[in-house]
Amino acid sequence: MARKISIDASEAFVNGTPFKRDNTAVVVMTSGTVQLFLFDNCIAQKVKNEMHITTAGWETVTTKDRLNALPGVSIYQKDHQWYLNDLPWDGEWIEPSKIILRTLNIDEAAA
Repeated sequence: MARKISIDASEAFVNGTPFKRDNTAVVVMTSGTVQLFLFDNCIAQKVKNEMHITTAGWETVTTKDRLNALPGVSIYQKDHQWYLNDLPWDGEWIEPSKIILRTLNIDEAAA
């Protein structure tokens, strides 16, 4: 279960509402771009309805918690490897919805 701060930050991120609590912030730019920051590192960005995420080089429990609170994101770690939506992930910028689609295509091909 995500921490309250992660849930509140995710809600603000999705709604495009500025948010600041402790080490987490959501910034809404005049261009309409919305960014989620953890310790001054941008870990998620939304332009229109396209969202991208990254660990910003910090594969921590807190980073995982903040990102897991976002819609369409499921991150876990096994044997020091991070997985995003059940596929290995190196933490670099990625659009989670593409991972979901790729996962669906793999499943459909196997059927």
